[in-house]
Amino acid sequence: MKILNAGCPRADGFYMPAEYAPHKGTIIIWPKRPGSWIYGARRAREAFAEVICAIAESEQAYVLAEADVIDNARSVVEAVRKQKNYQENFPVKYIQMESDDAWARDVGPTFVKNEDGAVRGIDWCFNAWGGKVDGLYADWTKDDRVAALFCNKAGYDMYDAHPFVLEGGAIHTDGEGTILVTESCLLSKGRNPELSKEKIGQKLKDYLGAEKIIWIPYGIYNDETNGHIDNVCAFTKPGEVVLAWTDDESDPQYVLSAEDLKVLEQETDAKGRKIRVHKMLIPKKPVCITEKELAGYVFEEGEDTREAGERLAASYVNFYIGNKVVLVPQFGDEHDVLATDLLQKLFPEREIVPIFAREIIIGGGNIHCITQQIPARR
Repeated sequence: MKILNAGCPRADGFYMPAEYAPHKGTIIIWPKRPGSWIYGARRAREAFAEVICAIAESEQAYVLAEADVIDNARSVVEAVRKQKNYQENFPVKYIQMESDDAWARDVGPTFVKNEDGAVRGIDWCFNAWGGKVDGLYADWTKDDRVAALFCNKAGYDMYDAHPFVLEGGAIHTDGEGTILVTESCLLSKGRNPELSKEKIGQKLKDYLGAEKIIWIPYGIYNDETNGHIDNVCAFTKPGEVVLAWTDDESDPQYVLSAEDLKVLEQETDAKGRKIRVHKMLIPKKPVCITEKELAGYVFEEGEDTREAGERLAASYVNFYIGNKVVLVPQFGDEHDVLATDLLQKLFPEREIVPIFAREIIIGGGNIHCITQQIPARR
């Protein structure tokens, strides 16, 4: 691995491809942290294994796990593979690696490629979604090392973007020069307070090979990441996005999504196309932590805690686009089927795979949050 401290991806001819473009594989980190995953993460690991198995049907899955749980990862994934009748000897590679939690999208490298098909990683500075201002745990040292460690083990040259703070879930691209972000996240005081909005936008352009940044105001209500874009709005093809939505004007999400819609309806992408917005309803009934679930957490000092009845940032927009599948979170809600139906219309060439995601969301995220893509080399 070569660490590229000089220059930047855009100047070197690299850009961030769209999630719906062909890719080589996906990184997933095996869950362990007791302050995120209740009751020893048993059921969360089954949900992760479902995601891994569905992905591995059409691409390489890289499972990062600490030494004391790597054998558990192998056994749980194999049990789910048999239960779901997935193919034998499918491509899952297990890599021993330390991390503080299991959010591969946010702590793993963001990958960029050039027109010749070369792929490089970007190692952003990770500070647990806000550092000392409003970060979610006190020590994020191991998480901040994951991107560089993976690039080294997998043989990818890497741009070191430190000290610029960014998470993979805070950016979404059409692969044609347009980046979607939220102001609530990227302008939060715990990330890059010394930089103006303009300088943050330029940094994204330089590192992601982009021509235009579309800033929408808000993410999902009560999202502890300060409102990651990947939970509220995502490209489904160039010029088209899905936006998390509710028709219930009494829901606190209504005002947030309405403000986002105002911006999107007036915007064009980097190619000058008007943005077409598909509204994707959030769960009809708020997803909240129960007393029983709360009792399963073991929080450490300095870690953000939860409360019984706390509303979680449940959204169907946090789906994951694989080479042949789209994995969509399900919450046992009457709007679950609306999400799968909409995604089938938007991705007719892919199989829509519902994943019951309650065990993931009570950990603080969703399907997209636990996956990070690696683009295909030519």
